[in-house]
Amino acid sequence: MQVCQKKLLFMLFSSSLNVDKHIQSGMVVGLGSGQASGMAIQYLGRLLRTGALKDIVGVPMSVTSASEAAKAGIPLDVYQDSSQIDFAFDDADIIEEETLVAIIGRQKSQSDESIIQEKSILKAANKLVFMITEKQYMGGLEGSIPVLVQALNWMETAEEIDDLFLGDAEVWRRSSIGQAGPAGGDYPFLTREGHNVLDVIFTSPIQSLAEVAESLDKVDGVVDHGVFSKFPCTVVIAAESGVLNIVDR
Repeated sequence: MQVCQKKLLFMLFSSSLNVDKHIQSGMVVGLGSGQASGMAIQYLGRLLRTGALKDIVGVPMSVTSASEAAKAGIPLDVYQDSSQIDFAFDDADIIEEETLVAIIGRQKSQSDESIIQEKSILKAANKLVFMITEKQYMGGLEGSIPVLVQALNWMETAEEIDDLFLGDAEVWRRSSIGQAGPAGGDYPFLTREGHNVLDVIFTSPIQSLAEVAESLDKVDGVVDHGVFSKFPCTVVIAAESGVLNIVDR
């Protein structure tokens, strides 16, 4: 991404997270992952340093967001099941038009990061903002959905998912090193919890993410997946032209 575009997106996403609109002193804030979230974390740290905000505690969704928050001077806490999150922001890989159902976790992540933790923090938040570019907001989605499966019987689970979406998707086990083929090669990717990740790669348009998620939830061996929905939800859509669109549900 060009430098001027980065600066533009920084201004757009930063303005979308202004104090009056979303964040107030004393809040516990879920800190997302991705380029836009990184910009928002920098902006939040700047507000703390200037005194515009006080007593903010950040709950990072990933090792990357924890590192960025520490550099920005944001006090951090570890997420627990009982954690109360006032507000959270995050990047999404794709947002489905109209429904605002999101896909997260498409990008290859570090083994000590967790879709499960990311979704838990998003679910716990009283208010949620996803930040995307206009190219990531669409209907008739294509591409992959990451699915976390038990490592022991991953192949049986993969075959069941393959049968479920027969003709519409391919199922590849994610490798920790490069592209190693459908089986994931000799070094398959393992999550923090010890699960394999299957990338369900759709070759036909996805008519409904909610229906896909419902189908995946019924498959034995599936632990979780990258489809996420929560309401109320706000999506901030930034265009390269500088136009900012905000959609609420």
